[in-house]
Amino acid sequence: MSQPSKISAAEGRGVVVRGDDIDTDRIIPARFLKTITFEHLEEHLFEDDRAQLAERGTVHAIDRPEYQGAVIMFVGSNFGCGSSREHAPQAIARWGIKAIVGVSFAEIFFGNSLMIGLPCATVTAEQSEHLMRAVERDPSVACRVSLLEKTIAAGHVSVPLGMPESVRSSLMSGNWDATSLLLEHYEAVDKVSASLPYVSGWSQS
Repeated sequence: MSQPSKISAAEGRGVVVRGDDIDTDRIIPARFLKTITFEHLEEHLFEDDRAQLAERGTVHAIDRPEYQGAVIMFVGSNFGCGSSREHAPQAIARWGIKAIVGVSFAEIFFGNSLMIGLPCATVTAEQSEHLMRAVERDPSVACRVSLLEKTIAAGHVSVPLGMPESVRSSLMSGNWDATSLLLEHYEAVDKVSASLPYVSGWSQS
């Protein structure tokens, strides 16, 4: 039976996506939301931004070979603003990202990320710049987001992790994973559902 996924850290290489107010339509354009599943959304992550940069003869960070396989994304402020589409964090996670570090996040994007176990940690603008520069100087540098130690590191740069305690505890305990929690107590859930007329069917007199 499935057990709740406890998340205490994410570590590996990083990728820097610079810019403030990157909205969900830039993260995953609306024309790719017509499917009934989240499969293959990662293929269209930042699709329009990537195309626009390609037209100018430059390459978006997620297309650069040195950032392939990155697990921590470093972003600016108000990341994920705009519409409430849950496809945005899904596309990022399916690309391989295990944690996002930014100056601030749009509230709904933050909540949607939590629902899929994708930690969003905050830092100050100055700390963000130090972390980003460390990754840009050396894309192979080891990065780590530790919920347990409450730290974020990129090479020799280490800063405090910002995150509401309730969210940090939820991720570390596995309580963010509602589906696994229900499966863990399947018999109790099944018993309750059987007693609900709108689930088990109305009795005929």
